[in-house]
Amino acid sequence: MSSSQHYISAEEALQLVQSNQRVFLHGSAATPIHLINKLIEQKQRLKNVELISITQQGIDLNSPDLEGHFFINSLFVSASNRVAVNSKGGDYVPVFLSEIPLLFTRNILPLDVAIVQVSPPDKHGYCSLGTSIDIARAAVDTAKMVIAQVNPNMPRVHGDGFVPFSKFNAAVWVEDALPEVNYSNDSNEATDKLGKLVAGLVEDGATLQLGIGTIPDSVLKNLTNHKNLGIHTEMFSDGAIPLIKNGTINNSLKKKVNGYCVTSFLLGTKALYDFADDNPIIKSLEIDYVNDPRILCQNPKVTAINSAIEIDITGQVCSDSIGTYQYSGIGGQMDFIRGAALSEGGKPIIALPSMTGKGISRIVPFLKQGAGVVTTRGHIHWVVTEYGAINLFGMNMEQRAKELIKLAHPQFREKLEKEAYERFK
Repeated sequence: MSSSQHYISAEEALQLVQSNQRVFLHGSAATPIHLINKLIEQKQRLKNVELISITQQGIDLNSPDLEGHFFINSLFVSASNRVAVNSKGGDYVPVFLSEIPLLFTRNILPLDVAIVQVSPPDKHGYCSLGTSIDIARAAVDTAKMVIAQVNPNMPRVHGDGFVPFSKFNAAVWVEDALPEVNYSNDSNEATDKLGKLVAGLVEDGATLQLGIGTIPDSVLKNLTNHKNLGIHTEMFSDGAIPLIKNGTINNSLKKKVNGYCVTSFLLGTKALYDFADDNPIIKSLEIDYVNDPRILCQNPKVTAINSAIEIDITGQVCSDSIGTYQYSGIGGQMDFIRGAALSEGGKPIIALPSMTGKGISRIVPFLKQGAGVVTTRGHIHWVVTEYGAINLFGMNMEQRAKELIKLAHPQFREKLEKEAYERFK
């Protein structure tokens, strides 16, 4: 630690946050848990502070006690703020992940303060935004003030995330483990079947985008016999590591950032964070580049694998809400669905279990009232459940209904057929 690197307490650093300001909070595995919890402790001195973020880990912003002190204005909803967003204490901004930086750079949502978590400065005085470059790069570049939680457990990740220590208006030294998520723990018979079916659609030489959760992890386990795969994904998790180590993923055929795994954030276990630390094979880049369909489609055979909450029999995909209840967000699904469709040999895929854990069909005659359509009928291509895979591109409405009903759980097919008959006669 050089004399130019001065650290202060969290309590002192957070005095920079004042009432009526808009404050950005770093997300995913980079969530600055210590600073956010200390900020909540200071709520009595603060009124009407707007908190802006995407998915976060390890914190809870749902307490009604925060109302009046903080307003949770979420750009992607997760468990950390879901109750607040669906109450008078918060709200949700529908936006493509690729376009969130524009909200900051065009002063649509100008930031007063950005609170981020970074790696310690290297010998040149540069810290890394580590596991989450995504929208944090634009936040750091545009915020009037930046508070850094400097953590030796944050990996130094190559790409767009390097920030000079001198950029920080305040820095707090914190030695905490990063939050971990292990998706393989949640697998079941349906997700195992889904993984095999989706892997069967992946061609040698494909460029992969994998969303969040158990299904993408299951797909990766079934790709060990593939050749010359590439990674260009908004999110990178543990499942890709064995395929990189055995050469299945070598990024040799990608047109954009050839030879490297491109991502914008990492979320998984400590093994993933250790793998990413100072690893030149990983390039973590800004979200407005990674998720730009104009960039994506230049790669060969872009295979985008995303999931959904429900899909109606005409191919409308809801993946952000349960009726009017805001559950997650638009995120990068449409960015990648469109990018894959425009790619030579690309495959946009929506993969989902046929029913929920509570036994409710995910293939429905009509989306719930108030549900958000994230992927439209015009953008949908492949749909996969544990009962099969179908490409809806070019099918009319009645043809789509017949094919999607085949993908539904058998106990719901008769009811769906009756609904389809009523609709299409």
